[in-house]
Amino acid sequence: MFATLSDRLADTFKNLRGKGRLSEADIDATAREIRIALLEADVALPVVKEFVAAVKERARGEEVSQALNPAQQIVKIVNEELVAILGGETRRLRYAKTGPTVIMLAGLQGAGKTTLAAKLALWLKEQGKTPMLVACDLQRPNAVRQLEVNGERVGVPVFAPEPGNGVGDPVSVARASIEEAKRRLHDVVIVDTAGRLGVDAELMQQASDIRDAVTPDEVLFVVDAMIGQDAVSTAQAFLDGVGYDGVVLTKLDGDARGGAALSIASITGKPVMFASNGEKMTDFDLFHPDRMASRILDMGDVMTLIEQAEKAFDSEQAMKAAAKLSGQGGEFTLDDFLEQMQQVRKLGSMSKIMGMLPGMGQFREQLENFDEREIDRIQAIIQSMTPAERANPKIIDGSRRARIAKGSGRQVSDVNQLVDRFFEARKMMMQMARGGGFPGMPGMPGMPGAGGPKKGKAKPQQKKGKGAKRSGNPAKAAQQAAAEKEKAAAAPANPFGLPGGEDVDYEKAAAALDLPKDFSKFLK
Repeated sequence: MFATLSDRLADTFKNLRGKGRLSEADIDATAREIRIALLEADVALPVVKEFVAAVKERARGEEVSQALNPAQQIVKIVNEELVAILGGETRRLRYAKTGPTVIMLAGLQGAGKTTLAAKLALWLKEQGKTPMLVACDLQRPNAVRQLEVNGERVGVPVFAPEPGNGVGDPVSVARASIEEAKRRLHDVVIVDTAGRLGVDAELMQQASDIRDAVTPDEVLFVVDAMIGQDAVSTAQAFLDGVGYDGVVLTKLDGDARGGAALSIASITGKPVMFASNGEKMTDFDLFHPDRMASRILDMGDVMTLIEQAEKAFDSEQAMKAAAKLSGQGGEFTLDDFLEQMQQVRKLGSMSKIMGMLPGMGQFREQLENFDEREIDRIQAIIQSMTPAERANPKIIDGSRRARIAKGSGRQVSDVNQLVDRFFEARKMMMQMARGGGFPGMPGMPGMPGAGGPKKGKAKPQQKKGKGAKRSGNPAKAAQQAAAEKEKAAAAPANPFGLPGGEDVDYEKAAAALDLPKDFSKFLK
């Protein structure tokens, strides 16, 4: 979503590299580029003015003028100001001290409230809560049925006493849901309300009546991040008409410019609490302003990637694979490779995973064009092999490769490519697991092989000879022999002798030692 903004900011910062000191003209030019980048991203004008003014003021201050690297300091300032306009700190849900916690969702039709209600319920369920969904959208066709289906998908019960489609009183349903939740011992109630195509008096009145009936602990305004400037005006209208405690952004995986996400928190003063960035029910999490700012500046979002990996990965399988790669648990096979690949797929699309790594913005086009079906093709090839072939790929000869290609519906060249890449990848991973680092690079500090000389660069050792090299000229050879004889006579007979030049009689000294009976054999 923030691709355009990220690219423009990256180009702006490139112009600052290598400058030991920033002039007033450099600061003005940078501020102008940042202003254009934010306006192109559809950020609200008041937010842009405030943001650029803050960056310019800090850029002219001592923190940049005295910095060793002014360009990096500017990036740091922009990152901190982005975090500030995104809300500053992560805002978490407030839970009721007694009785069920009531969360009410409000927003326009089409913003994704019903789907988001199920995503929120699944997220709460993973946090150890026992949520219940309440169908109070009784006007939109099949809204009740949609919530029931989504509830089944995430394993959360739905309270829907009215069929909807224009039938029933949503305020009565909301009021009755609290008693139902108490009776069935649910600790969280999520109320899905009706929306409209636009803000109107009837919508606001119904939302206000439901709010008064259930006195929610949290009112969340759900907004489509793809509607641009309308998101800000709609958020302000709901804030004035109904009031809410936090914002939930949906469709963050879209290709819109994303200015709404950068504007809402700053203009309304209400924090963005959750973000939905995909179609799967698991594509939902807390909104972290610092992580979002880091993504915009192409610094990646490694923390989110780690958290998702901890949820998706089987730790026991991961430990076994790591042991094999370090040479302690057998050999890493194609079966292990397939297991690891299947676990990675649980994290989502490869383009989304790679997009969380720092510096991947420069490969955005390649990531967008990545064919996710390629992983399915690799899986088909591996599963077309026999157990013996997966355990020992070295036995896969020409006839076996032809059979595997036919069984997987691929070409023989695809099988060849997979096997060759597997051996290369296994070699590299084993080297990294044993602390050797990447091929051609020194190892990690504190690991075996770290800090040692590179292969092929070792200092040549002198060959041990019987003596110094003698000249072929008889006269010179005689002079060398005489010099060596004088040197030998001048040197003490024993370099470890006594200060007076006397030699140490080691046998006599050993005999005089009062050692244990069985210890003397070690001196022979």
